[in-house]
Order: sequence, then structure tokens, then C-alpha cells
Amino acid sequence: MAGVITRAAAVPRAPVRLWRFARKFGRSTPGRLTGIAAGLVLLSIVVGLVTSTGVQGKSDEVRDLATSAEPLSVAAQDIYRALQDADATASSAFLAGGIEPAATRQQYLADIAQATSALTLEAGTQTAGNPLETLSSQLPIYTGLVETARANNRQGFPVGAAYLREASGLMRSTLLPAAEQLYKAENARLTAEQDTATTFPIGEVVLLLITFGLLFAVQWHLLRTTNRLINTGLLVASVAAAVALLWTSAAMTAVTLHLDSAERDGSDQVAVLVQARFAAVQARADETLTLVVRGNGQSYQTDYLTAANRLGGRDGNEGLLGQARAMTKDPAVRSMLDNAIQAQQAWLTVHRRIRDADNAGQYGQAVQDSIGTSASSSGTLFADLDKNLVSALDSARAAFNQEASAADASLTLLRPGLIVLAVVIGVASGLGIWERLREYW
Repeated sequence: MAGVITRAAAVPRAPVRLWRFARKFGRSTPGRLTGIAAGLVLLSIVVGLVTSTGVQGKSDEVRDLATSAEPLSVAAQDIYRALQDADATASSAFLAGGIEPAATRQQYLADIAQATSALTLEAGTQTAGNPLETLSSQLPIYTGLVETARANNRQGFPVGAAYLREASGLMRSTLLPAAEQLYKAENARLTAEQDTATTFPIGEVVLLLITFGLLFAVQWHLLRTTNRLINTGLLVASVAAAVALLWTSAAMTAVTLHLDSAERDGSDQVAVLVQARFAAVQARADETLTLVVRGNGQSYQTDYLTAANRLGGRDGNEGLLGQARAMTKDPAVRSMLDNAIQAQQAWLTVHRRIRDADNAGQYGQAVQDSIGTSASSSGTLFADLDKNLVSALDSARAAFNQEASAADASLTLLRPGLIVLAVVIGVASGLGIWERLREYW
């Protein structure tokens, strides 16, 4: 009985003995070296996981800019611009009277098709549904009113102008505000994602810096305790940590610089050029509607003057055109904008001639100056202005995509490279400590 009690009492003492042994071993040099080795291996695992995950996240952010955020922003721009142009084109077609020119009709249908296609693209995103629902439900009503106006106009019925005016009112009061809301939402999303993608990953760099510092500290400790100047394993691990640190810092700096350039030379210029196109089409629609309503278009004329002033001011060097020209560093884009300014100034001159003719009762001459095919007509000058703005927009978008692609290329091989370097740090650290441990056995 006593023996059983003795053995039972000895059982709880086994963990105590194990704890004492662990404490004693931990205080010994081999124990400390073993702990250092385990810590460095664990640190290398953390480094590999954290840095590779961070790089993958950064790469996803950069790619999303070029493949999602920027195209959706452009789609929202296309909706607004296509609807504006459809309204202006419908008015121009109405002015032609009877059967409108085939080119004008095709332009109107192309605008509606472009707006519908862009709406379909936007509908596949997580964008808030209210503006999309408004556009989807009201666009068929608008096109129906335009077709009714067109049918009455072809038969010479004056009521056609009333239908066209109602259609334009729906466009301006409902469709365009919804399209503008959608554009602002997508543009805000693009800006937010640019800011996120441009952020420098301080956490990953600090972790690599700490790793390099700890490896140096361990080597210094071994130098003081063993008088061994070089530990090959720890030296290799330190070099791997230094390479990882420099590579990550250089790659992330390159990403930041490329995305800054993409914003400065790309999306920022696109935003101004888009607003310039919006103002130009708005002015064109107001100009034609002033003639459509025949004597009741003072409100449209006032809106025209506001849009024209916003577009380029009195000399073309003000407003959005002047702002866009001041922003660009590309000589080719600057030349396009110079051409756009020249067309805008010529358009202002023709518009004054149109208003003088209309006010003098020369309605036919005013219509001809507005929708005629001569090089000096308002429609031709507007088309020239818009063509140059489109070319400048395409160049700015190309600059954005080029810089975004360069930012993505900066991260090529970095993620697998960091994983390999983390493995090297862990293995080399373990082998370096093992060299010292063997001396005690």
C-alpha cells in the first residue's frame, strides 16, 4: 500500500522535472542557440507569408485599376456623352426637316446603341442601382418621344417640335443627371483605388528591415560568445534578407512612381477632357434647340453661353480647354488641343452669325449655318473640336494604361522571389546555428 502511494506521489513530479530540465537547458549556450534557431525559422515563415501576401494584394490592386476601375469609369463617361450627343443629333436631324440626312440618323442610332452597351457593362458591377435603374427605365421613353417627334416632323406637323422639346426636357431633367451621378460614382471609385494602390507598403518593408537587423544581432552575439568572425549560414541569410528588402523597396517605389504618373498624365487629364467634351456637346445641343423652338429659345441660348464659356472662355485659353492644355506635357496632345481651341473659337464666330441670322428673320440661313456640311458650319466645327478631344482622350488613356502596365510589371517575379528568399533565410539560419551547436556535442 505504501509503495502504491509512493508511486502515485511521484507522478505529479514528472512535469516538474521536465520543466526544470527545460529551464536549465534554456539557460545553457546550446539551449539559447536552439531557441535562436527556432525563432529565426519562425520569423522566416512569417516573412514569407506576410510579404508574398502583401505583394499579391498590391498586384491585384494595380491590375484592377486597368481592367475594372478605369474601363468602368470610361463606360460611365460614354453613357453621359452618348446621351448628350443623341440629344444634340436628334435636334440637328429635326432641323433638317422631312427625311433627315442618313448620316445624322446613323449617328443618333449609334449614340443610343453606345449608351445601351455601356449600361449593360455597368449593370454587371456592384455600382449602386438607382442611376442605372433610372437610365434603363427612362431611355426607352426618351427614344419613343424622339421617334414620335421625327414622325410628325416628316409629315410637316408642328407638334413634332413639342415632342422633341419634351424629349430634350426628359434628357436634361432625368437621364443626364442620372448619368452624371453614375459617372461621379465610378470616377470616385477610380480615384479611391488609385490612392489605395499608390500607398507604399510600409509594414512589409519594416518587417524585412527587422529581419535583417535580427540576423545582424545574432551574428554579433555569436562573435562575442564564440570569437568566430564569420558564420556562413547566417551571412547567407543576411544577404537574402538584404536582397528581399532592397527588391521590395525598389519594386514598391517603382509602383508608386508609375501610378503617380498614370494619375498625373492619364486619369487627371482624362477627367478634364471628359468634362470638356460634355461642355461641347451641351453647347451644341443648346444651339440646335434654340433653332428648333423658333423664337422661344432664350433659355437654351443662355445655357449655350454658359457651356461655351465653361469650355474655353472668350479666347480658348480659359476654361476646360485651357486647363487641359496646361496639364499636358505631350507635344502631340498639346497640338490636338491647339486644334480643338482653334475649332472652338471658329465655332463661337459661326454661332454669333447663326444668332444674327435667326434674329433677323433669316431662319433658313441660320439652319444652314448650323447643320450644313461646309467647312465653316457649326456642325462641322463641332465635329472637328470633338475629334481632337477624342484623340487627346485616347492619348491620355493610353498613357494611363501604359503606366499601370509598367507598375504591374514592376511586381513581376517579386512574390515567388520573396518566398524563395524567405526559405533561404530560414534554412540558412538553421544551418548557421547548427554549425555552432555541433561544437557542444
